[in-house]
Amino acid sequence: MRRLTWLLAAGLATCPVAGAAEQLRDPYFGEALYYAHQERYLDALERLDTELAQHYRVDEPELDSLHYHVGRAEFSVGDFELHYRMHHRAGRAIRAVLEGDVDEAVRNEAAFRLARIHFQKDQPEDALFALERISGVVPDEISADVEFLRANVYLALGRPGEAAEVLRELQDAKGLEAFSAYNLGIALLQDGQEREAMAQLDRAGKLQGLDQAGLAMRDKANFVRGALLLESEDYGSAQAALERVRLEGPFSNQALLGAGWAHVSAENFERALVPLAMLAEREVTDAAVQEAILALPYAYSRLNVHGRAALLYGEAVEIFGQELDKVDASIRSIREGRFLAALVREEIRLNKDWVIRLRSLPETPETFYLATLMASHDFQTALQNYLDLEDLRKRLVSWERSFDAFEDVIAQRHAYFEPILPELDRQFRELDSQIRLRQAQRAGIDRRLQAMLTAPRPDYLATADERVALETLRELAQRLGAADSPEEAALRARLERLEGLLQWELETRYHERFTQAHENLAALNEVVVAMEAQYQSFVRARQAAMHSYIGYDEQISRLRRRVSGVLEQLQVLMARQGHMLERVAVAELDLRRQRLEAYQNEARYAFADSFDRATKAQAAEDQG
Repeated sequence: MRRLTWLLAAGLATCPVAGAAEQLRDPYFGEALYYAHQERYLDALERLDTELAQHYRVDEPELDSLHYHVGRAEFSVGDFELHYRMHHRAGRAIRAVLEGDVDEAVRNEAAFRLARIHFQKDQPEDALFALERISGVVPDEISADVEFLRANVYLALGRPGEAAEVLRELQDAKGLEAFSAYNLGIALLQDGQEREAMAQLDRAGKLQGLDQAGLAMRDKANFVRGALLLESEDYGSAQAALERVRLEGPFSNQALLGAGWAHVSAENFERALVPLAMLAEREVTDAAVQEAILALPYAYSRLNVHGRAALLYGEAVEIFGQELDKVDASIRSIREGRFLAALVREEIRLNKDWVIRLRSLPETPETFYLATLMASHDFQTALQNYLDLEDLRKRLVSWERSFDAFEDVIAQRHAYFEPILPELDRQFRELDSQIRLRQAQRAGIDRRLQAMLTAPRPDYLATADERVALETLRELAQRLGAADSPEEAALRARLERLEGLLQWELETRYHERFTQAHENLAALNEVVVAMEAQYQSFVRARQAAMHSYIGYDEQISRLRRRVSGVLEQLQVLMARQGHMLERVAVAELDLRRQRLEAYQNEARYAFADSFDRATKAQAAEDQG
């Protein structure tokens, strides 16, 4: 039942990538989503982890474009890690969302994802605890999935009655009709309600308007119901259920074999010939087909057609012998390392049905008998781990090569900037001294104008000509001294009138000139700001130039050593994982070999018996 519940869980509708529907404001988050939609989850994680780390290091995160999506981004990290089967890290990320200040719908969706992680890790108690944290608003797109998961958790916990109650409410859930109908039948069966369970499986086996996954579940419902009826020796009903299974589908071979044995058990041997003959013509590496190759002549023998039976038994001996050779070749090929080489072939993995295609590729004999094994969850998980390690190895090898390119770029930058920086520094020093002078002058003018607000000083606003004139008049007055002749008195009076005239000009135009001085100071401020901007731009450009080639040597060397070390560890892990896969594959082939040998021996004895019976029948016919 553990396997059964896993198969049911595998039918859960996949939730869309978080945040896909909201307006995207951060292009790097969008890039991560782009990779995730292509199922390149490692690339998505690499991009989003980097973006989040940069976001949390900036001084003002609220000005960063990721600020609008940071909650979704944290959630997506867990989602991507879950798709990459990093359950521990995904669980931590989703727990962080649960404990954070997020919207109720987001928290409920996170609880659902966490529950699904626990369920996939065979931790139904923890899964149920996570589901019980869901309350309030549940997003419509996952509401049915939440209840379907709850029912599966109840089944895993051995609480089929509660699972049945939940599943009854999901019979019309769009996309889950076939899964919920089949699961309800299983829940009722586990709850001891056999009659209701068989009726429910019958309903599940007659559902219409299903997609391919739903059709497969409908076939499974019919197959399970047929197998149960066959065990209870209700052969007629078993035949009816098994004949509803599609002729092309994942359960067709087993259904045909079950239908054949149902007819044989009912001693309706002529009708048994139809499904068994049909099945015997199919892919011979399938276990059901091999059993049908042996069952077909048995049905003929029970019809007393011993000649035909002997002929088919003889063919069976030959077929099983060929298959034994094929199994031996597969075992040798695996031990020579070709199995792992076949698994990592890019042209095969580009097709999503690559596991199915492996059996049809003549150049991969080591995989002929492993399609069933490779379709199992445990082997798929182990295989996917190996393939992920291979992807990671290729990525590390690519990074190793990239270090040479980085060093070349840095050398090119060093050769370009080093000769021109001294001249740039000289120009910068000149500019720096000019800027400092203008800033000091501007500060002096500003201080003087501020002081004139409380203590007016018209002489500070005199023009250069006026200052020269005043100085000249005062110098002339000083030369005249205290002489009191009429001519000198007239000159002194004239000088005083001229100075008075200048003072009158300064006093009467003081406010006008004071306003003009402030306007000139504002204009000067704009110039100073422009100069400071140029100064900062130059400083940044120079720092950028320096930072583009200085300080990378040690960092690259450290990363090169780190990648090299990780690559060595990775190769050890790949060797261990590959050895485990090969050992499991060889064990599976050994089992198939033992079964083929048993079939071959049985066919040999049956051939001798049928041949003897056919000979005696022919002799009796000749004598008669």
